[in-house]
Amino acid sequence: MLHPIISFEQDDLGDWVALLACGHHQHVRHNPPLVERPWVLTAEGRARFIGVVVECRWCEEERGSGGAGEQR
Repeated sequence: MLHPIISFEQDDLGDWVALLACGHHQHVRHNPPLVERPWVLTAEGRARFIGVVVECRWCEEERGSGGAGEQR
């Protein structure tokens, strides 16, 4: 299911995590060469992505299982 990003926070390891409007979290790591997200490294870059709609895999799992899923 698609939900907008409403804010960002860092996890215990310092990786950036997007908080989605559905209440779930999604990592948005910059980990070249596997994942290129240099925008996540600056406050200005993260601010540009507030409101961007992304796929929530947790909501998809919950919908597929027909019940409350467990966020890992």
